[in-house]
Amino acid sequence: MSALLVTGVALLGAAAGWAAVPVGRSLVPDTGGRVRTPNRSVLALVGAVVFGGLAAARGADPALPALLPVAATGLVLVVTDLTALRLPDPLVGLVALGGGLGPAAATAATGEPRHLAVAVAGATLSFIGYALLALLPRARLGFGDVKLAAALGLPLGWLGWPALRLGLLLPHVLAGVTVLVLLAAGRVRRDTPVPFGPALLGGAWLAAVLG
Repeated sequence: MSALLVTGVALLGAAAGWAAVPVGRSLVPDTGGRVRTPNRSVLALVGAVVFGGLAAARGADPALPALLPVAATGLVLVVTDLTALRLPDPLVGLVALGGGLGPAAATAATGEPRHLAVAVAGATLSFIGYALLALLPRARLGFGDVKLAAALGLPLGWLGWPALRLGLLLPHVLAGVTVLVLLAAGRVRRDTPVPFGPALLGGAWLAAVLG
């Protein structure tokens, strides 16, 4: 994809990030938690990086047009999880819809049903893996996290096994590093609930770009 198109997609991502904050705040109550909602300028920058990275890494992939709405919905989910530790089902459903329609359309365009089968397998493996983790004693995963992981498994599975493996591993790395930094800074205690949705989404994005 040309630099001009990547820049245009990045600007679209900046607009999505700017709009995500008021949209996310309108969907959940503000609990007054210790984790602050990101400001609009920060999320606009994040949106530009997310969209631009996807365009640069996956510009030739026929599933890219569906990945961008998934990313836009993910920005709103970051806001809701940071604000109220919630991943609303309608938003997770949109991620699943975009993650499913993209591979389906790409399969119709390329005539390679194997990719669609891997996408379904990705969603299934993600759901089972995170559901088992959520059922462990003292687990801090909610079933909103489980459902989001399954939804993200669809597009990651379409992108291939390397992307899916990274998408399963990286969220835990990101979450672990984040918690350690927050603990060192005195921002949280060991028993403080920390949202996992941003790590899931960040890990999925890195997997899509690097996988």
